[in-house]
Amino acid sequence: MKITYWSDFACPYCYIGNTRLKKTIKDLGLENEVEFDTRAFELDQNAPKDVESTTVERFAVKYGLSLNDAEKEVSNISRLGIEEGIDFKYSSTLYTNTRDAHRLMKFAQSKGDAKLVEKLGNSLFDAYFTKNLKLADKDVLLNICDEIGLNREESEEVLNTDLYNKEVEKDEEIALMGGIHAVPFYLLDEKYSIPGALSYEDFKTVLKQISDENKENAIKENEKKKDGNKDVDSCKDGVCRI
Repeated sequence: MKITYWSDFACPYCYIGNTRLKKTIKDLGLENEVEFDTRAFELDQNAPKDVESTTVERFAVKYGLSLNDAEKEVSNISRLGIEEGIDFKYSSTLYTNTRDAHRLMKFAQSKGDAKLVEKLGNSLFDAYFTKNLKLADKDVLLNICDEIGLNREESEEVLNTDLYNKEVEKDEEIALMGGIHAVPFYLLDEKYSIPGALSYEDFKTVLKQISDENKENAIKENEKKKDGNKDVDSCKDGVCRI
């Protein structure tokens, strides 16, 4: 099963959704059946490099809420993360540009190591929502690279140049062409789409259904191959068999 998903490391529902999804995959015993394809999606391509406002202030402006109501909404989202076992600190996040974080993810993907990619994704989400670090800070990103085993010198070269910019932009272009305007967005086996962070139970229902379908299709395909190999009335090399 291939799961392609678009997300941003500053998106709370992306972290929550991915946590639920991976828990579901583990509980269903599908770890060896699932292949992930992480795609970039910046919530704000023009986000600043430095912190200009608090998360509550941004929330209030974006949704037209009072600061008090915005704080309640942010707290409710944090509660969802905490319920998933994450030390979720949404209200104190330091919102900055995430382009460099996405470029590093593309660099990690170029290594062809799925575990390395997963480690980087987890560390970037954790840095933002749990440790409340600035993802636009080069030192923060390089320290994460050190922690997960991604070559520091090569990573620094990526951050000091425009490497992998095109790859990030291509992901976002594909998303927009496909009508994806919000994240997380999951595409399973290139035919089932899930817009948003489903509950654990809903993820479980969907994944089990697709897994069962894939197994049934595999059985049918094997049966077709067996039928194709059965002896039929034919002649070969001058010998005929009935």
